[in-house]
Amino acid sequence: MTVTTGNGGRLAVTHQHLEYRPDLDGLRAVAILPVVLFHAGFSSFGGGFVGVDVFFVLSGFFMARIILSDLERGSFSFWQFYVRRMRRIFPALFSMMAASSIAAWFLFMPQEFTYFANSLIAAALFVSNVLFRREAGYFDISAEMKPLLHTWSLSVEEQFYLIFPVALFICYKVAGKRTFRIALAVALLSFAASIFQVYDKPEKAFYLLHFRVWELLLGALVAMSPQASYTGRTSQVLTALGLAAVFFAVLLYSPSTPFPGLSAAVPCVGTALVIHAHCRAGLIAQFLNNPVSVFIGRISYSLYLWHWPIIVFSRYTLGDELTMGSAFTIVATSFAVAYLSWRFIEQPARYGRLAPSGVAMAGLSSVATLSAVAFGSVVAGLQGIPERLPEEARRLYWATYDHSPFSSPRCFTDSNGDGLTPVQIRRGDLCKVGVETGNEPQFLIWGDSHAAAIAPAIDAAARQMGLSGVFVGRGSCPPLPNADFGTRWAVERCVEHNSAVMSLIEQRKFPYVFMVGYWPKYVHRAELPRQGHIFDPRVEPSFADWSAPVRTSLSTTLAAFTRQGTKAILVMDVPEMGHEVPEALARAVVSGGTFDIAPSLEYTNKRQALARSVLEEVAKSSGSLIVDPMSGICDAFRCHVMREGTVLYKDEDHLSSEGAKSLAALFEPVLNMMRAADSSSEPRS
Repeated sequence: MTVTTGNGGRLAVTHQHLEYRPDLDGLRAVAILPVVLFHAGFSSFGGGFVGVDVFFVLSGFFMARIILSDLERGSFSFWQFYVRRMRRIFPALFSMMAASSIAAWFLFMPQEFTYFANSLIAAALFVSNVLFRREAGYFDISAEMKPLLHTWSLSVEEQFYLIFPVALFICYKVAGKRTFRIALAVALLSFAASIFQVYDKPEKAFYLLHFRVWELLLGALVAMSPQASYTGRTSQVLTALGLAAVFFAVLLYSPSTPFPGLSAAVPCVGTALVIHAHCRAGLIAQFLNNPVSVFIGRISYSLYLWHWPIIVFSRYTLGDELTMGSAFTIVATSFAVAYLSWRFIEQPARYGRLAPSGVAMAGLSSVATLSAVAFGSVVAGLQGIPERLPEEARRLYWATYDHSPFSSPRCFTDSNGDGLTPVQIRRGDLCKVGVETGNEPQFLIWGDSHAAAIAPAIDAAARQMGLSGVFVGRGSCPPLPNADFGTRWAVERCVEHNSAVMSLIEQRKFPYVFMVGYWPKYVHRAELPRQGHIFDPRVEPSFADWSAPVRTSLSTTLAAFTRQGTKAILVMDVPEMGHEVPEALARAVVSGGTFDIAPSLEYTNKRQALARSVLEEVAKSSGSLIVDPMSGICDAFRCHVMREGTVLYKDEDHLSSEGAKSLAALFEPVLNMMRAADSSSEPRS
């Protein structure tokens, strides 16, 4: 029908009233089931995550339809709109968050609980998508250990709900029939940005509203479009094509599929087609409208809310991949909890039995939000409340905070570029190692975060020897100038840093340079699989050989050192433990488990073999020296995470500061050689 707007323009919209469409509840079932099965580990549903995109399109459709219908009748109210949103979303969401908080209190270690607290605050304020985008990366905990990770999509929708009603109201009053074209233009811009960003910065494309808004607007565009008068046959064919597109993505996509971008268009356009076709008869209609599909669709919101925390806490408790039996049990439990949530929380809140007035609902929602933020702030401020743990567990867990002083911003550049700057590096404004002598430093320590972690060992040994040096490092940047050691963006962020270091070495002509790196990561272009709480040494690490650029860069760099009289000391990497060591030890105390958490020596030797071979080969050809920390951590039978009561690691592969100091003796031979050479040489000019 046509509606006359305030400015006299005419906007063509479909006057669909707000009649109930059971096929859309059926479509919700099509969306939620793959999500749940994908998260539960059923490999046949490798693209089950696209169910979220189906929900986005549905949400955009429902929002636009509700608002346009009210605008047509002249009854639209922002207050009533947002009260309806609160009734629909808040009670079940905050109930799930409260239950998750209780479970996290009893199960999570302090750092995990701190991550949880931050996500609780973000979820309560509907900005968890922004938080999880920022957390995705270095020193992040596994996604499988984030009970509120799934709230990112709710945050995207809530952000849309804040902007879209205002924008649609203004466009309706001012732009009239141009509203459709405006929405289409914004959707196309967002879609184009998503296509570009999914290859440039995929975390942004996945989590942030402006790269997802096209999906919601696609649903809104369907609501704004004139209602089609298809024949029954045509409607069935269009609906079948739409469902086929969704099932295609569910069954043939995988977590490695670039997403969203172009790949998201398949399930989203399919969903829009199903909504638009509005199939009322035939087998397709029976598939969507049958009582089982409709029931699952009705509880889909609660099922989405509850299934993921149940999976996370189950995995946390079981400590392993879910078996087929446990996966089925978890899915069944999720359905049972979802029904209870829908029956006793969603329905009473939605239809007024809980907080009958809008003011009461707004007040209840405000209290819930403030309570979640307050609780999360206390937990985060108290660093996960380690006092919850037994005394021995707290002592072992303390190693998590035993950071190397050389990883501070004064000494180190993190992987985001914060901290020490290239300008400071070029002028030699670096942290001192060893003793203050007043003379030129005898050595430089250069590397990535593993260099910062092991630097206290060199520092302690240098102090005993009366030697001085300096340290420079950046996270995820090995001492490999011009090497193609990873993805393009990972390499590019290291170019300026390593260039500044090479300039400093050329200028100062250090007699010795310690070169330290996470060598296995660079020669295999992979860390250990599934590091953290769910690490499983039965899953073999990557053995892909990417060593050629590492070997070439090392050889070229060491040749440059030789020409200027600098000798390199290549430091082998420490064994990777896979587990968050302090957490795993503290958890063993709580649960009565074993402290023997290190992977087998065979596993470690296989993982380290290629990197060690490269370093040994380059050292032999260049006359460089080698220091091997493995001899201080592993014996002939196994590697150790503790020695004489000292926890050697602060996480999966970084030494604790005390752990590093316990290896100081390993560096004494090369430092003795430095001292002897220094006493017999002329001072540097």
